[in-house]
Amino acid sequence: MYSRIALNCLLFVLCLGAASLGPTPAVSGDSPRAIVAHFQDSLVAVMKEAKALGVRGRYERLNPIVESAFHIPLMTQMATAGSWADASGEKRREIVNAFRRMNISTLATLFDGYKGESFQIVGEKDGPQNTRIVETRIIKSDKSTNDIAYVARQFSARWYLIDVVVDRGISELSVRRSEYARILKDRGIDGLIAVLNDKADELLSAVPTAAK
Repeated sequence: MYSRIALNCLLFVLCLGAASLGPTPAVSGDSPRAIVAHFQDSLVAVMKEAKALGVRGRYERLNPIVESAFHIPLMTQMATAGSWADASGEKRREIVNAFRRMNISTLATLFDGYKGESFQIVGEKDGPQNTRIVETRIIKSDKSTNDIAYVARQFSARWYLIDVVVDRGISELSVRRSEYARILKDRGIDGLIAVLNDKADELLSAVPTAAK
């Protein structure tokens, strides 16, 4: 359940071209560690109410949490690579919205209950390209753990999360970048927008197992 986190990620060269779309501002002065702590605390709160909220309710609760913590436009730009440069402003907005919907709906699907899990911040260190890496772990009820590293970068005096790496492995977004490349080649950016929105719709309309 927790071997992959849908929020997303990259350790590629970072640029500011997506900043014009503007993520939801984080609180000025918040450190990377504080942003991660708030995100994880909020996630646990949603998990505790998961059954009552349902997948759509979890999506609505997670949307502003993810928006305030992650730089979604930049992550979308990097996931779509060269296609971003060729896209109009309107298409960029559409792909950012589709990328956001797909990732938050995935998160809402994965974190569908609470069984005593907790998050622990292990430490913080300098990362590549002027980033900071906040190392955490999720501790499950059986005491097993998964390592989760968040990569943060500062934009106009504000810190945003731009990467998540689970169990010291490959970023989820680096895998998706490869998947998106095939879709973009075959169907273009309109095709990718459709695929992401269709996936989000599928996740959000899923019937809970107990209700089937």
